[in-house]
Formats: sequence, C-alpha cells, structure tokens
Amino acid sequence: MGQIPTGSGGTGRDRPGTNPRSGRQETEEERADRQWGDLLQELRVAQTGVQILFGFLLAVVFQPRFADLSTVDRNIYVVTVMLGSATAAALIGPVSYHRLLTGRRMKPQTVTWASRLTKLGLVLLFCTMCSTLLLILRVALHNVAALWLVGGMALWFLVCWFVFPLWAIARDPGRRPADGGGARDGDGEDRDGEGSEPRP
Repeated sequence: MGQIPTGSGGTGRDRPGTNPRSGRQETEEERADRQWGDLLQELRVAQTGVQILFGFLLAVVFQPRFADLSTVDRNIYVVTVMLGSATAAALIGPVSYHRLLTGRRMKPQTVTWASRLTKLGLVLLFCTMCSTLLLILRVALHNVAALWLVGGMALWFLVCWFVFPLWAIARDPGRRPADGGGARDGDGEDRDGEGSEPRP
C-alpha cells in the first residue's frame, strides 16, 4: 500500500510522484523549487539582453542626431522605448512576485505565474528587438530594404525562439507541461512526473 508522508495532511500534496521517463521522484514543493531555479537561470539571460538594449534606447534621445529624425522615426522610437519598458517589467516581474509571496507556502503558484510572465516578456522582447532593428535600419539605409531586412530577422527570431521548441513538442506529444494539465497514467500519476492524488 502507498504511504502518505507525515505532515501531508492526507491530501497527497507532499507525496512524491515518480516520472516514468526520468525516474525523478519529488514532492510538489521540491518540484517547484527545482523549476524556480531553472526559471531564474533563464531570466538572467533574458534580463541581461533587455538591460543592454534598454540602456541603448535611453541613450539615443540624448544623441545630437536625434533632432534630425523624421516624425515617423521618432514615433518608432517612442513605440520601441515603451515596448522595452514593458519587456523589462514583465521579465523583472517574477522577482517581485516571488519576493511578495515568500513565506506564504505558495511556491507552486509562484512558479506558474512567473513562467507566464516570462513567456509574455519573451514575446515583448521579440517586438522590442524588431522595433529597434526597424529604427536603426531606417536611419542607416533610408529605403525600403530596411523593412525586408527586419522582416527576415523577425522570421529568424520566431524560428529560434518559438518554432524550434514547438516543433520539439509536436515530435513528442506524450510529454505534458510540468505546470499542470499533464495526462495521467493508470496509477494516478501525471506522465510528466507531477504528483497527484490517486483516483477514487
């Protein structure tokens, strides 16, 4: 018979679930800790890029040539700065979310919402990169070639950031996201290793 560890309150919340693919055995809290550590590493990479890009954008307005920009280019610049600000907010948001909820035993929920904010931040970062490229190439080339170059680079970003991961998921439809919604095996365990209460 399966045993529920002491302190779980009989709910199965702290019962370890075994992933049949990796053999990993962990409770919901342990899994949340691991996922939070992974997410922090991802955020460090994204935040570094955003900080460099945003710093560049803030410096542009103080350059002598900024006064020579056309109205269209200035509008693009304003949109780009707003997108950069929104990107920074989304990618820094998980840190604030975690800090405000620390000690409230809400780590799994924190990881879920932090993951969603990170995905939103990546989409906003994509838009910021494209807008920045458009501004730079319009100033550098002064012709329609800028649009074609930005379009090609946007397509490359989409492939690297979104198409490849989605393609990997499509090739292995048996796996499910670790933040919920996983398909269950016959013993009541999620196939991705999510521990859950056994079926009645």
